[in-house]
Amino acid sequence: MTTPDTPPAAEKKAPRLADFLCFAVYSANLAYGRAYKPILDELGVTYTQWIIIVALWEEDGQSVKSLGDKLFLESNTLTPILKKLESLGYLTRRRDPADERQVIVSLTEAGRALREKGGQKTLVKATGLAPEEFAQVQKTVTKVRDNLIKHANDG
Repeated sequence: MTTPDTPPAAEKKAPRLADFLCFAVYSANLAYGRAYKPILDELGVTYTQWIIIVALWEEDGQSVKSLGDKLFLESNTLTPILKKLESLGYLTRRRDPADERQVIVSLTEAGRALREKGGQKTLVKATGLAPEEFAQVQKTVTKVRDNLIKHANDG
C-alpha cells in the first residue's frame, strides 16, 4: 500500500533527469560554453564564430556549403556569421571562379593568428580527464552523434 508521500514501485524506477544521456551532453555543452566564454570574450568572438575559424584552420578555402555541412549549420544561419567574421577581419568570402554559385571562405592573417590565443589546451586540462580519456570521450560522443543523425535520416 502506498501513501501520498510514497510513490508506487514503478514510479520509483522512473528515470531521473541525471539518467538521460541527452541531458548529460546538453549540460556538458552549457558547461563548455561557460568555460569558453572568458577566452572568447577576450578574442571578441562567439562560440559559433570560433568553431567556424577552427574549421577553417583545418581546411582553409572551403565553400559555404562544405563549411555548413561540417558544422551542422544551414546556409541561412552560417551566412550572417560569416559576414560578421569578415567585418572583424578574420576571413574573406569570394565567388568561386569555376562555379559562380559557390562562395569560398578563407582565413586572413588575423584569423590564422587566433590559433595561438584560443586556450584549447587550458580547456582540455579543465575537463580533468587524462589525454587518453579525453580522446575516448570525444570519439564516443562523436559516435553517438553520428548514430543519431543516421537514425533521424533513416526514420
